[in-house]
Amino acid sequence: MPYRTYPSYCDRLRQDMYFLTRNGRLSEHLVDKIILQLNRVYPQILTNKEAEKFRNPKALLHIRLSDLISHLQKKGDKHCQEFYRALQINAEQLYNDLPSRKILKTSASTGIDTDKENYILTDRGPMFFLACFSVAAGLALFMYCWNPDPKVIGGAKKILGFSPIIIGRHVRNICMVYMEDTSRKN
Repeated sequence: MPYRTYPSYCDRLRQDMYFLTRNGRLSEHLVDKIILQLNRVYPQILTNKEAEKFRNPKALLHIRLSDLISHLQKKGDKHCQEFYRALQINAEQLYNDLPSRKILKTSASTGIDTDKENYILTDRGPMFFLACFSVAAGLALFMYCWNPDPKVIGGAKKILGFSPIIIGRHVRNICMVYMEDTSRKN
């Protein structure tokens, strides 16, 4: 199975940039909270001077946010990852609605295409599993009980005698009577 690589955080941020910078997505208050978190919790991500620049109320919110995202992309993947973490902490619903998150959610971590995976998983239901399991258990019991060796029949009686939970009491009694009849004939 081939190893599936996921896009880097910088690539994801590039993909989500339009979604995030559209009017009304992020309020000024929320952008300030994200910038402050990146500055105070992760001072290596944004210095005080950079945080002041991106919190400047004279600049339009759209421009400040675009500049912040571009700045983080230039600094590298770790910085973009911390932006996503700050976004998740401060605006979880918006974080879950990001286009890159939707793409990641639809692709399985196993590397199987989700369309094929849905087909594979829903092709046969639980009744198919139960039917196959019942046939296998029945064949195993049949082979075990109808062995001509009398020692095996005694072992089968012991197993069936201690299995009221596995099979119903009536079925167990019928099997026991049948096995007693077959052992008397031998």
